[in-house]
Amino acid sequence: MVKLTDLTEENWMQAAALTVKDSQKGFLAPAIGILARGYVYRNCGARVFVVESDGVAVGLALVREFTDEPLGYDLQQFMIDGRYQGRGYGSAALDLILAELRKEARYEHVEVCVKQADEAAIRLYEKHGFVNSGYLDEDAPDCVNLICRLF
Repeated sequence: MVKLTDLTEENWMQAAALTVKDSQKGFLAPAIGILARGYVYRNCGARVFVVESDGVAVGLALVREFTDEPLGYDLQQFMIDGRYQGRGYGSAALDLILAELRKEARYEHVEVCVKQADEAAIRLYEKHGFVNSGYLDEDAPDCVNLICRLF
């Protein structure tokens, strides 16, 4: 069973050891970078979720709040360890993340910026209701910005 837990003193080392497949390493930060971003964005309501299955860390997600208009959630990083991919953990975890944000209900949408070359991630997000927002970030011209309405 997949569940989300907050990052804690007890699980951070297991979370920091997670890694994606070599072919995916250019698409997101390493696990320790995700943990560091959680700290850096602490004033933006950042939360690092550890994706667990049967007590074992299988992935990580970082969600923060946008402090600029339009206000919303930013799914800054989301990864499933390469050893656990292809088992439905990513899909189940994304369902849980979206449910958590809907329950929290602070904002109407969540956005994610994905490298255009990361076709598997784009398909996963689209499967969960994300669509291209049309926003082009000059600092990330090789990315597509996806948005999901929560309500």
